[in-house]
Amino acid sequence: MIVNATQNGWEVIYHRAHALLAAQLAGQWRRKDAPVRLYETITAISHHDDLEKEWEEDILTEAGAPKDFTLSSNADLDTGVDKLANLAKNSLYRGRWVALLISMHISRLNEPSRGKSSKLDKLLDEQLQNQKRWRKELGIEKDGVDAAYAFMQWCDRLSLILCQQELPEDERFLEISKGPEGKRYNIMQRSDNLVVVKPWPFQDDKFTVNIEACDLFEVKFESSTELAQVLQEAPIRVLEWTFVKS
Repeated sequence: MIVNATQNGWEVIYHRAHALLAAQLAGQWRRKDAPVRLYETITAISHHDDLEKEWEEDILTEAGAPKDFTLSSNADLDTGVDKLANLAKNSLYRGRWVALLISMHISRLNEPSRGKSSKLDKLLDEQLQNQKRWRKELGIEKDGVDAAYAFMQWCDRLSLILCQQELPEDERFLEISKGPEGKRYNIMQRSDNLVVVKPWPFQDDKFTVNIEACDLFEVKFESSTELAQVLQEAPIRVLEWTFVKS
């Protein structure tokens, strides 16, 4: 989950909600420049964090605060590998294209940890084999798949910028990442709170996206079970961002 400190406690955004926001952003992309198999790609974007089940996991820091996803450790690497394997397996039920993009996402995030666990290495090898096989079966060149995954990564990164409150102050630009065509994109929030992306990649000149967040009014919790229960009962706040071509 994504955790932001507030004056009275914490703002918590579930990872699946973050993925849905990424999919909303993907749906706004200019149609004539969209990657291949756009709707299947948006499906992959909306489900790429399905392995996260905050309500079943250890979600507290040692100090008793809600644990932001960036604080996750590799203490139980094999358990994490099992989760990744299930994500890869279950994604195939939505089709090979969705499975291919999610497999590439698993590879990108976990290849830097190759060598730390034989179980992880085996999973990473399987992903590379599957990716090669699915590209051949789907009849698409690697360049086309790479562009679609760059699009997925771009939408994921933009969603995280919004969810993690990373928009700079004073109308300064922040790099998002390179898009599917290899072009660099930057984001800026104006003094009137409207959001600008340059160059403008979207279909419409103005649109709004949103996400739901939980507000917690306690700073410390005794257990993950207690926090999970409080999250179920917490008030929900809708966060919105309006993008404009200006």
